[in-house]
Amino acid sequence: MQNIRNFAIIAHIDHGKSTLADRMLEITHTVEMRRMQNQLLDSNPIERERGITIKLAPVRMEYQGYIFNLIDTPGHVDFSYEVSRSLAACEGTVLLVDATQGVQAQTLSHFHQAQKLGLAIIPVVNKIDVSSADVAGTKKQMHDILGFSSDSILEVSAKTGQGVAELLQEIIKQVPCPVSTLSTATRALVFNSNFDSHLGVVAWIKVVDGEIMAKDKLQLLITKSPAAAVEVGTFSPARKPASKLSAGEVGYIVTNLKDVAQLQVGDTLTKVPVSPNLVALPGYQPIKPVVFIGLYPTEGAEINLLRDALSKLKLSDSALSYAPEHSPALGNGFRVGLLGLLHADIVQERLEREFGLSLIASAPSVSYQITKTNGEVMFISKAADLPDISQVAQISEPMINLSIFVPETYVGTVMQLCQNYRATMLNMEYLNKLVHLTYRMPFAELIRSFYDQLKSASSGYATLDYEFTGHTPADLAKLDILVGGEKVDALSQIVPREKADGLGRSLVEKIKDIIPRQNFEIAIQAAIGGKILARADIKPFRKDVTAKLYGGDQTRKDKLLKKQKKGKARMKRVGQVDIPQEAFLSILQV
Repeated sequence: MQNIRNFAIIAHIDHGKSTLADRMLEITHTVEMRRMQNQLLDSNPIERERGITIKLAPVRMEYQGYIFNLIDTPGHVDFSYEVSRSLAACEGTVLLVDATQGVQAQTLSHFHQAQKLGLAIIPVVNKIDVSSADVAGTKKQMHDILGFSSDSILEVSAKTGQGVAELLQEIIKQVPCPVSTLSTATRALVFNSNFDSHLGVVAWIKVVDGEIMAKDKLQLLITKSPAAAVEVGTFSPARKPASKLSAGEVGYIVTNLKDVAQLQVGDTLTKVPVSPNLVALPGYQPIKPVVFIGLYPTEGAEINLLRDALSKLKLSDSALSYAPEHSPALGNGFRVGLLGLLHADIVQERLEREFGLSLIASAPSVSYQITKTNGEVMFISKAADLPDISQVAQISEPMINLSIFVPETYVGTVMQLCQNYRATMLNMEYLNKLVHLTYRMPFAELIRSFYDQLKSASSGYATLDYEFTGHTPADLAKLDILVGGEKVDALSQIVPREKADGLGRSLVEKIKDIIPRQNFEIAIQAAIGGKILARADIKPFRKDVTAKLYGGDQTRKDKLLKKQKKGKARMKRVGQVDIPQEAFLSILQV
């Protein structure tokens, strides 16, 4: 264990984590040169195409008699949970900052996470070979914001390999070796898992105490599920079988589990017989989804395939949650809980690519806390689930603390944008050409295109990070859409009362253009309770009943028009409005 170093690389998105991991693999000769490619640890095609890391990726390297277990982590705010799991399996971390962009929102967030866990942090400035790099300015930012002394900050170029060998030496010096606390029992932390169609459930573990050998009988301490070590091994970066995994090592176990629900990330594996009074390792806080979308198969018969696909995807993405739901417009599907908009986009793309599904996704929504008049508290993620307003005492919406880093030039436009999105300023700090703004903001506003607007307002220079802070009572109301006097639940929304008029008008106008004309007039209305906020009418088709008349008295025309008017009124009473699926989709996918 003295020669083992477990560490992660953390940084803001696109600061060069995966590229630095590539250079380390080359220097330690872990991967043959002919097999090397850029972003080697990003094994998912979506990661390569988008140039982002989605999943944590472990790899074992051997260098100068030391064993390095490196975990490459994502940088986007939606995948912070992956970072927390990576750090729990490490004793140290490399904090990477891009010399062309400086300290950004996720840099600060990941730094605080590592600090809370008491990890050794090695500060590194990357991309020193780029002509626009401001190494001195970046070091000053790291000193002012993160508190590192300028002498302790290393300089590397992950692209050319400059300074990477020196960084490996610093990891040997600064990252402590793992420590085993129990000499008589075996405990291993499950920090990730995946489902292999041939092998079944594969657990990714860090052995904390004892050792696990192939063929050992095991048990999970939290779920109490029995398991067996069919195969054990390490990542290099492909799975490489070994005879055993000892304390301090990071690797995998091919279990005999076939049911994905039997293994939870954060659980503790131990040998059978289980030692009495054995305590499970501290795992992870159960993750709470903050964004909800409805996923529906375009072909209703594929609903079972979608259920299987979601259960398998949940094994490698423990932040995913789902429950069945039915939409009158789109049929049977699932309400899927996620960590953010990018997470939602990635999950939908993975389901379509990896499982061959064709899906329709509804617009994202958030979870509201409803306090009923009898004191009961419930959570809903769509307006159709809201109880009758007479039973509702209070509606609370989810709030976030929003952290924005933006150059001084764009501060005014960004502050104006935040005010338009119901945000309240908490703090403003000037940091060497950068300004750090902190806001308290309803999470529902963030998912309504705020990120796109922020990028436009700052010419792409602003970066954001957010932290969920709980639910706060707000003046919200259920905005109903009535078509021909009938309430359409699928089009209802929960909105701030102050914005209800504008939203109602825009929704009514949009639906008016989509629903086809009928032989009778159709009224489209937006209402809160019994109060109508907006209305638009779809004019009926009208047959020219007077065309057959040639001259004559006006009363002949009036008689025919009166007869037509009665027929129209009768048709309006009994007529059914058929709302096309495009109407639902245009609103659901706003």
